[in-house]
Amino acid sequence: MKYILPVLAIIIFLSACNDTAVVDEHAAIAGHQWRYEDPVAIPVHIADAHRPYRIYLNLRHTPDYRYSNIFMLVHLRQPSGKDTTERIELTLAEPDGRWLGNGTGSIYAHQQLIKGHFLFPDTGAYVFTIEQNMRENPLPEITDVGLRIVPVE
Repeated sequence: MKYILPVLAIIIFLSACNDTAVVDEHAAIAGHQWRYEDPVAIPVHIADAHRPYRIYLNLRHTPDYRYSNIFMLVHLRQPSGKDTTERIELTLAEPDGRWLGNGTGSIYAHQQLIKGHFLFPDTGAYVFTIEQNMRENPLPEITDVGLRIVPVE
């Protein structure tokens, strides 16, 4: 019985190390002031175009962020050179003002699924570029923006 807890801890640790994410990146926003002219570019290499993927947008902000949501433009440049753009809204707070996401210290972290079963049209190098699309520029109190892509199991 005394070995159950250490064995369980080892199993949990090993399963956490088995992350299959193709990319899981955050880019820090300089001075916590996200400007239109400072989009975040995240390169991604796709080796298997026959496999579906889940794509998540990641965002971190301080409690002083003034809005309950954020609009972002997500641009995708394919290996063929074709570009697509999609406007995404992330809801960051409840109607009563309580923050959603995970709060750690003075930062709130959000991860929102934006594509649940996405098939990349080809293998190769893709670039996701994320830009803020709010009326305020620069947009204060945004600390990090990122992307997570995992294959659907």
